[in-house]
Amino acid sequence: MSTGLTPDLGDPDVLARLFAPARDHKIIGLAVSGGADSLALMLLAHRWAATLAEPPKLIVYSLDHALRPEAADEVAMVLAAADNLGLAARGLVWDDIKPETGLQEAARQARYGLIGGAMAEDGATLLLTAHHRADQAETVLMRLAHGSGLEGLKAMSPLSRVEGVPLFRPLLDCDPASLAALVAEAGLIPAADPSNTDPAYERVRWRQLLPTLAAEGLDAATLSRFATRMAEADAALTQMADAAFDELVRLDGFGAASLPRAALTELSPAIAQRVLSRVLNIVGGRQKPRALGQVERLHEQILGGISKPLTLLGAVIRPRAESLVISREPGRMLPEAQTLLPGADLVWDQRFLISNLSGEAGIQAGPTDFLPRHRLEALLGFKVTSPAEAIRTAPIVHDSAGQLLALGGWSFDERVKVELLID
Repeated sequence: MSTGLTPDLGDPDVLARLFAPARDHKIIGLAVSGGADSLALMLLAHRWAATLAEPPKLIVYSLDHALRPEAADEVAMVLAAADNLGLAARGLVWDDIKPETGLQEAARQARYGLIGGAMAEDGATLLLTAHHRADQAETVLMRLAHGSGLEGLKAMSPLSRVEGVPLFRPLLDCDPASLAALVAEAGLIPAADPSNTDPAYERVRWRQLLPTLAAEGLDAATLSRFATRMAEADAALTQMADAAFDELVRLDGFGAASLPRAALTELSPAIAQRVLSRVLNIVGGRQKPRALGQVERLHEQILGGISKPLTLLGAVIRPRAESLVISREPGRMLPEAQTLLPGADLVWDQRFLISNLSGEAGIQAGPTDFLPRHRLEALLGFKVTSPAEAIRTAPIVHDSAGQLLALGGWSFDERVKVELLID
């Protein structure tokens, strides 16, 4: 929780508190770019580990994005500093062709992709990053400007998953000036990335506004405290929305959801929109879980009494007399047929977890596309009422001889297990 005060980074008890969520991990990665914040993270993680009877192995990962000629020297500096501390370290390079637009987002994806791959090779189960209080404040301001709801306004969570990489941010309650002082005391000279002061980037523009806002009382500590309160409110609403979801939403084996219209309209807007957002996220293949404005408009249409099907976020919303049925939209980025490796899992369309429980190769999963209802009903043993698009977009699994092993969430053979992902 943000206190507004800078923790005493020289106090072992403070370090124990800051790094507590990492305590049970045996191998931990550190993302260190060479800036003051990430060098401070490396120093503090090293100090924290030294206080433990059974310290984790710390591995420093430093990435050259190949966007500036100085970056290679900065990585070399990080590797040398890590070596001086006795830490393992790896330098990585993003040597792909760079996109002409969306460079920052592409660089972020590449960063976590490369570090995540290196972590998998090294057995690291958690990545520490140096996001601090000012980063949190900038995130809050950006999301306020973009009209985010509570989920966005809680800004960065200490623990999260980014591009599939499990992430921990131990320094969110730390002031960057304290981190810079720590690095100076250690005799390290941090790298200076000119993009951190380039007003072409939105985050930098908010960063440059922070001193003016602080003069009016809206400083980084206040914004960070606001994010903490939003996280608490978000958790409370999530708890209520989850209870409503469990009570109202029914998911079938084809991945379609149904929920009663009357009960949905009786919920408060904040809860109803969260229920709808979660349903769309599950059914639509997890396309844009934070598309709040679109979900708000859908809720307004439901309150107004929709009478025709709508499409949104990869899903089709079909009104029925007393319910809404929400199915995957056909033709929207559905995966092609994919092979299940022996003994391996496959996440299909971000909706189904399909497991090959055998040592058999040649098992494939793909879209059902079309099966007549009478055949479906003969296979399943009950009347099928799901919309046609739900059936067409559900996975169907065959072995190399063409034998049907699974359909949607139903397995017909012990070689395969299928589970609908609802979280």
